Amino acid sequence: MTAYTIEFVGTGETITCTDKETILSRCLEEGIAQEYSCRVGMCLACSAEILEGEVTQPAARGLTETEAENYALTCMARPQSDLKLDRGKYPPSIEADLEADGARDSAVADD
Repeated sequence: MTAYTIEFVGTGETITCTDKETILSRCLEEGIAQEYSCRVGMCLACSAEILEGEVTQPAARGLTETEAENYALTCMARPQSDLKLDRGKYPPSIEADLEADGARDSAVADD
C-alpha cells in the first residue's frame, strides 16, 4: 500500500491518501468539506480538476474517457501519484449543461 500527498489548490488543505482508499473517504476522515452526493460516480458533485498527478477511477461512470484523464470524481478516484486537485471544477460537458440551465432559469424569471 502506497501513500500519496494530495494538495487542494487554493484552499491550503493537504491530505495523505493511500492507493487503496478513495480521495473522498480520506477527506471525510480528515474533516475536509468535500462536496458529494451519490458516492457512486454518477452525479459529478465531487468533481475536481486534476492539475498534477494521476488517479485510477474505473467506476467513474459519469465521466467520458477523455474527461477522466483531466477530472477526478473523488468518490471513486484513488491516487496513483501525488496530486494537485482543484475542487469544484466540472468537465466542459457539465459546465455547458450548467450554463444552459442558468439561461433557462433566467428566461423563466423574466416571463
